[in-house]
Amino acid sequence: MKKYIYKVLSVGVFASLALSSCTDLTEPVYDSIPADQFLKTDAQIAAALGPAYGGLRGITWDWFNPSEASSDELIVPTRGGDWFDGGDWLAYSRHTWTPQHGPINGMWGFIFGNISQVNQLIPVVASNQKAVDELRAVRAIYYFMAVDAFGNVPIVTDNKSSAATKTRAEVYAFIVSELTSAIPNLPSGKAYSRMTQDAAKALLAKVYLNAGVYSGTTQWQKAYDTADQVIKSSNNWSLASSTLSNFIVQNQGSNENIFAIPFDSFKAGGMNFQMRTLHYANQQTYGLGNSPWNGFCTLADFYNSFESGDLRGAMWIKGQQYAASGAKLKDAKGADLAFVADWDKDQMTDADAVYQVAGIRSQKYEIQKNNPNGDQSNDYVFLRLADVILMRAEAAFRLGNTAQALTDINAIRTRSGVAALTSVTADDILAERGRELAWEGWRRNDLIRFGKFSTARKFMTVTDKTRELFPIPQPRRDANPLLTQNPGY
Repeated sequence: MKKYIYKVLSVGVFASLALSSCTDLTEPVYDSIPADQFLKTDAQIAAALGPAYGGLRGITWDWFNPSEASSDELIVPTRGGDWFDGGDWLAYSRHTWTPQHGPINGMWGFIFGNISQVNQLIPVVASNQKAVDELRAVRAIYYFMAVDAFGNVPIVTDNKSSAATKTRAEVYAFIVSELTSAIPNLPSGKAYSRMTQDAAKALLAKVYLNAGVYSGTTQWQKAYDTADQVIKSSNNWSLASSTLSNFIVQNQGSNENIFAIPFDSFKAGGMNFQMRTLHYANQQTYGLGNSPWNGFCTLADFYNSFESGDLRGAMWIKGQQYAASGAKLKDAKGADLAFVADWDKDQMTDADAVYQVAGIRSQKYEIQKNNPNGDQSNDYVFLRLADVILMRAEAAFRLGNTAQALTDINAIRTRSGVAALTSVTADDILAERGRELAWEGWRRNDLIRFGKFSTARKFMTVTDKTRELFPIPQPRRDANPLLTQNPGY
């Protein structure tokens, strides 16, 4: 069976979900199914919920970019005439964004546009409580993003009117309530790209892990217990042979990826990290049908945090670049194209010698060779077992159970070929999460929880803790005067 069959939930090709085999092309016409027979099978439920999952594909741009580019592990420097875009990218890494920042407005639209779509679907499936609860679990993903990024936001469940801002603690409590009440009705087994019980519990563990940030009251024991349930699940999740094997082009077979968002080079676009990070000339390296954009890279301090021999270091593209033929690639000025880890300015002109090669690039998501399209077929990994293990480690550490924390962290380190730790500190946990989960969209979240997001670093001198929340975008406040702006804006 081709991978596309796994992707139809998000693509919205509902007929494929009911196929009994890959060769049976009979299409059920759902609008002719009597009402008392619809939403009776899992395939029918999955078909009805398809649009709610399809919206998640926006995560690779509207959630990933602000979450990573505002952290210490990813930067989008201005390179001559490229990647300035009104200063939006520099504002991320400098922490100088304002309520007028266009991409932050786009993130709000992504989150609440999809919440609206889920709210519209719930009445359609109201006759089936399992379908309703699955939609509530999907909506909880978007509300998790909302409370994490913006803090005080409306809780909207009916789309009938503008809603006033709720406190961050109220939004946190709403997410916990939605997930805990929905979980018993979710699929108990493995259902690829669906919010199963384990996927919802993994998200709930993430919410509990950040309870101190969101509500002012820590919930380390609940975070520990919930993560522990996922780790010990009867579904027998297991660590893959290597971290990077979870991100290969055909990664739907990973037994580590608990919740992934399907993409397809031809049928479900948006997976284009290779376009954002590779140099234009790397088109010749991988036989790509489109020239990459030469943008995203990592910062030297983060790159240097990987120990010698760490197998996860294979995610980085560094040094001299070559064509598939073996010939050395050149930059626009005819110099050898060799990526450098450290450089002096985040806003470079073409007079700066390193403006095209500044920064080590990422291939965490395997680059799809000879791909005629700008989009790839890797599925986006949102929740995986290694993250859950590290969540349990952190919760255990916060509870004083350093032995369990050490065991969990060393399980992750051993897989990557680095020496086991003999003791553990909070800094060790943050650093290990950084190396294991690099470029997966979690770094801003982690830095805030560990009190390090507003610590000065290269190219970022703004240490105002109000930057731990993004502003409520001004266009959204203009449209809904009931929204309250976050402090500092």
